[in-house]
Amino acid sequence: MRLNRVAVLVLEGAKPLDVGIPAQVFTTRTSMPYEVRVCGPAPGLVTGGDGLSYHVADGLDALRWADIVFIPGYRFPDREDPPAAVSAALREAHDRGARLAAISTGAFALAATGLLDGKRATTHWHYTRALAVKHPAIKVDENVLFVDEGSVLTSAGAASGIDLCLHILRGDLGMAGANHAARRLVAAPYRSGGQAQYVPHSVPEPLGERFAATRAWALHRLGKPLTLDGLARHARVSPRTFSRRFAADTGYTPMEWVLRARIDMARELLELSELGVERIAADVGLGTGANLRLHFRRLLGTTPSEYRRTFARGL
Repeated sequence: MRLNRVAVLVLEGAKPLDVGIPAQVFTTRTSMPYEVRVCGPAPGLVTGGDGLSYHVADGLDALRWADIVFIPGYRFPDREDPPAAVSAALREAHDRGARLAAISTGAFALAATGLLDGKRATTHWHYTRALAVKHPAIKVDENVLFVDEGSVLTSAGAASGIDLCLHILRGDLGMAGANHAARRLVAAPYRSGGQAQYVPHSVPEPLGERFAATRAWALHRLGKPLTLDGLARHARVSPRTFSRRFAADTGYTPMEWVLRARIDMARELLELSELGVERIAADVGLGTGANLRLHFRRLLGTTPSEYRRTFARGL
């Protein structure tokens, strides 16, 4: 099977974390059917940001080779557009069918191609207003970690690049493959794209830690009854406070988050076990196979059987 081809495009002033995240996540290994090339506007030395530079072996020809092109963030993205040759190469890659994924301020380079016009997008919270002013045709959302518009994807600050990469892996390899990569990165396996970029400073940190502990507690009890009152009781706050803060932290109501966590657990069981749909539904707390099928169709647009046929393979 041909490896999926990933190009990481390094522009002048590129941010080290933004470059390193996709390069590391998609590096070829037994469990990762990808091949990575780090490229620039031309082969050779590219001056990066934060005191680092990059010596890249490939130029823009790598974009003609790639199935996915990552565009890391870079310094001063609101001051000038990337070279015209870069924008043309990105448009050509997109027209050929490649996915374009911007990390942080890389969204400005993607916006310069016109491919985000009329679509939702995000970038680092410090630059969302500048992106909206410079490219008014884009529907800029400053309150999310990443946005998936199919062939074009954008993410917030550097750490959100990990969330975006894991989101792509879930679509390519399934839940088990993405979770395997998350464990290797020692990263949270799933953060909703709709989650806020940052928690308001007025929220006391201990409460944030308490809510994280409750989410972890719930993940180990998905096969058992979980209620709003029970979750709030574990967090030692009122149900009303719990609901409001939980939605601000995750982008979902508590019970919608529990449902999605149960579907994710079902996805992994479908990929890695031979258990029947009825047994899986019971094990993840969804009760019946009919209930599992209903929520699978609503959230994923497919059936458990179709999902298993697509992703049932070893790591």
